[in-house]
Amino acid sequence: MVMPTVFFLILRRLRNPLILLVCVYAIAVLGLTLIPGVDDQGRPWRMDFFHAFYFVSFTGSTIGFGEIPYPFTDEQRFWVLVCIYISVVAWLYAIGTALAMVQDPAFRYAVTHNSFARNVRRIVEPFFLVCGYGDTGHLLVRGLVARGLRSVVLDHNQDRINNLKLANLDIFVPGLLADAADPANLITAGLQHRRCVGVVALTNNDNVNLKIAITSKLLNPDLRVICRSEIHDVGINMESFGTDEIVNPFDLFADRLAMALHSPASYIIHQWLTSAPGSPLQEPLFPPRGQWVLCGYGRFGKVVQQYLSFEGVDATIIEADPVKTNAPDDAVLGRGTEAVTLRQAGIEQAVGVVAGTDDDANNLSIIMTGKELNPDLFTVGRQNKQENQAIFEAAELNLVMERSDIIARSVITLITNPLLAEFLRAIDTEDDENVVNVLASRISGLVGQNVPDTWTVETTKAASPALAIQLFQGATVTVKQIMVDPSDRDHSLPCIPLLLKHAGERQLLPDEETTLAHGDQILFCGHHTAARRMTTTVVNHNTLAYVTGHQPVDGLLGWLRSKSAAATKT
Repeated sequence: MVMPTVFFLILRRLRNPLILLVCVYAIAVLGLTLIPGVDDQGRPWRMDFFHAFYFVSFTGSTIGFGEIPYPFTDEQRFWVLVCIYISVVAWLYAIGTALAMVQDPAFRYAVTHNSFARNVRRIVEPFFLVCGYGDTGHLLVRGLVARGLRSVVLDHNQDRINNLKLANLDIFVPGLLADAADPANLITAGLQHRRCVGVVALTNNDNVNLKIAITSKLLNPDLRVICRSEIHDVGINMESFGTDEIVNPFDLFADRLAMALHSPASYIIHQWLTSAPGSPLQEPLFPPRGQWVLCGYGRFGKVVQQYLSFEGVDATIIEADPVKTNAPDDAVLGRGTEAVTLRQAGIEQAVGVVAGTDDDANNLSIIMTGKELNPDLFTVGRQNKQENQAIFEAAELNLVMERSDIIARSVITLITNPLLAEFLRAIDTEDDENVVNVLASRISGLVGQNVPDTWTVETTKAASPALAIQLFQGATVTVKQIMVDPSDRDHSLPCIPLLLKHAGERQLLPDEETTLAHGDQILFCGHHTAARRMTTTVVNHNTLAYVTGHQPVDGLLGWLRSKSAAATKT
């Protein structure tokens, strides 16, 4: 418990000052009751304990109201003088100790810890526990807030927690400076909270992410756990402990680059559907085939070279430390920032260059030097730090690998729309390139210049009560019918059905005449107004009756009737 710790620190630090104040006040009160005085008639009089304590209280705090209830004798005044100086010294000692305690890092941490735990306990909405608030965590939390989802943050860096507190977020996000690998801190952050729905481990240490995953699955097995991992062996270990999703930014980027090589339409669909709704549509990407130059053969370089090889693209490796990275024997020794090294690697005959080192300045130097030697190069650069985004944009690369953005996009998709993640995986394996090309054209023609919104309709009572009741009563409802504009049923909403999931089976790009069943999930993309209107259709009984032409259902009464009829049949 944190609360007793705060009180313990207060009592321990203020014990001596409090004892001193009590002793000073007790002696002062006792002296005033023992020293005789005179009343207004000149008769002997002794002050009682109440009046003595009252007088010492305002005198010891240097307020001063005068002598009560009668003027003091010289003996009483001498005693009061002694008490005043003693009490002032005692108060100065107590106040100084209190100020030192407030500035003590241990006390301040205990207070912060207590406030954080209280804020977490008060959360009543579903929330995600985000471990790590670096560039990726920052993007993820902002993405969740933009979608109306709550989160709680743990990070071991004070500057990052300060940035969270200063962030202009529409939803309050509690953050704590703590080691996310410590199970006690995870519990304090809501790991076992009844409203916690998932844990996202985004630290830059794979072993820490592994421990977070293990702790989460052991202490709350029902939680959804998503982990970042850049080391394949650690990722395999995470998977063995039941981690639900493992996000490797290097694999994701290399896969997208390979996808752009063999299916530009699939690549651009991925980019559109995982970008922020309303942002400008990106132009299709057409990486050329031929000889490439790959600078840097670390974890990122190895993965990129592997995926390029899968696509039948040869890449000449440039590596500054080939022994450490276990680079191929024919790798060119150097960093790639030197023109002579790039020429040795054949940059003038190459069609593309990948600057994949862990230094942003070197990567930009590689790109600029390469473009001077071969202006027609297709340029791919690795951006390691979010703060360098402006200069990477100014360099006008064809493709930038910014792992924070890649991880954040992937995690937001997994959290907010799991069916979209399934659709993107299905697109990856689609053999008919014409289907993908047509879909890309339809999306572009539907939404114009802005990224479409994506949403899922579930034919369940909780998500779509009106639709669920009609299906339960045996009515036939098709995909096309819920796409009808509720303001004019002669027109359809600007949206496209992407995926239908029925009884565990997936149907890519379902036909609009497909009949729906209870428990189905349908993924749509389109204009954001279409999502809002479709929600009205599947929730409101009269609206659904209007677009389908069926008899309207009398809300709860209709539901109870259908339940009763079903029970009678069985």
